[in-house]
Amino acid sequence: MSEQFDFADKGTEAKGFNPGLIVLLVVVGLLLIFLVGNYVLYTYAQKTVPPRKKKPVSKKKMKRERLKQGVSAPGE
Repeated sequence: MSEQFDFADKGTEAKGFNPGLIVLLVVVGLLLIFLVGNYVLYTYAQKTVPPRKKKPVSKKKMKRERLKQGVSAPGE
C-alpha cells in the first residue's frame, strides 16, 4: 500500500508558484499599467488640448484691486 503513495515523498520541487505571489504580481502589474496609461494620456492632453480660458474679471473686482494697490480708478 505504501507503493501507491510514493509520489508524496518526492519532495517539494514540483510545488509550483505561491498563489499569493501570483495575486501580488497581477495587482502590481495592473497598477503599473494604470499609472503608465495615465502618464501617457496626460502628456497627450498637454500637447493637444488648448489651455482653459480664464473667466472674465468683472469691472467691480478690477476697481477693487486697483484701490488696494493705491491706483485710483479712472473717472473717480
